[in-house]
Amino acid sequence: MPLDPIAYQPYADPDDFIREVTDLIWVNRAIGHIRENYEADSIVHGSYGTSVGRDEVIQGTLMRISDTPDRIGQAEDVVWEARGDDAFLSSHLVLSADPRHDVVSRTIASCLYRRGRMVEEWVIRDALAIALQQGQDPDEVARAKAFAGYTGSFTQPAPSDVIAVGDSGPRPDDFRAEVEMVLDLIQQVWNDRDLNKVEDFFVRDLVLQTIGSATIIRPEGYRRQLLKMIRPFPAGQFEVRDVATNSHPRYAGLRIAVVWKFSGHYDGTADFGPLTGSPVDVLGISQFLVQNGRVVREVRLYDEIALRAQIAARRGDVPYAGTNIY
Repeated sequence: MPLDPIAYQPYADPDDFIREVTDLIWVNRAIGHIRENYEADSIVHGSYGTSVGRDEVIQGTLMRISDTPDRIGQAEDVVWEARGDDAFLSSHLVLSADPRHDVVSRTIASCLYRRGRMVEEWVIRDALAIALQQGQDPDEVARAKAFAGYTGSFTQPAPSDVIAVGDSGPRPDDFRAEVEMVLDLIQQVWNDRDLNKVEDFFVRDLVLQTIGSATIIRPEGYRRQLLKMIRPFPAGQFEVRDVATNSHPRYAGLRIAVVWKFSGHYDGTADFGPLTGSPVDVLGISQFLVQNGRVVREVRLYDEIALRAQIAARRGDVPYAGTNIY
């Protein structure tokens, strides 16, 4: 079923919609356009929890722009997929650069737009990259943050058949074989810890771009990065919340975007200070580039500063009781 233009007007298509609206707000400073772009009761799931209402988005956007006025972000990828005939889900990978402070970072925003208005969003920023490049102590930054926790759909069990229906609703059955491959990768390598199977899914010359603005290459690099991520939470598991696919030569072919949640307990390697045994919930988004039936590249983002903030709060460190988590 073709997508009704009402889903993305007045722009050419959802890709153009996402790139231009983001530029309008974040580069041209049309912060007030959020009132037209977001529903009044829009829901945003971020690294520090769930917020409801566009006023918090407006206020948070204003503070971020004011805090980093030299920052410029541009679209590195837009993975969009229809949700019925008048809506779409977009996974927008943004590459941001602040030339004045020599800081480069990435953000992925997964947004459900219905009839041209945002109704629900899942957004991840690589705050670790910013802290490290500014010479800040990640633990000190984390102690100044408050984790509010998740509400709504993100607290419900993961969809039982995410190929058919994700958190954003029913999806088209596009590129089933490739989607099944990515889901098998997440289950077998990430969850079952069969790290030897990395080469069953990836090409030899793979590239992983992940938190801290890190670039990892080759299967062994991928294995070590995954081990580093999960070793503080050795029994933790990943659940897939949503999937979107898009194939376009502009972005080198087929990309598969996955919204996931990692849940575990801080009872493994003490990478973030003394162990607490306390639970953690981590929102993450990955974009996989698939060529000739194999994964060539993954961009995997989650917010390690928010993760540290959860642990610090459980340990009794005193967080700053801020109210805006956008």
